[in-house]
Amino acid sequence: MKTIEELKTRIQELSKEAIELRRKGSEVYQTNQEQAKKFRQQAREAMNRCQVLIQELKRTLV
Repeated sequence: MKTIEELKTRIQELSKEAIELRRKGSEVYQTNQEQAKKFRQQAREAMNRCQVLIQELKRTLV
């Protein structure tokens, strides 16, 4: 079990990673749709991990 601060930090890192991947996907979409699709998938996976950590944080705080 991670501490509350570790969870918050990791949530922020994953959120930033997802945003960056989404941005990259948008940038390359016109030239390489397959790469854009991979970036979007990675962003979804990062957000899913982020949501799991948010739920863990909520359980920790209760």
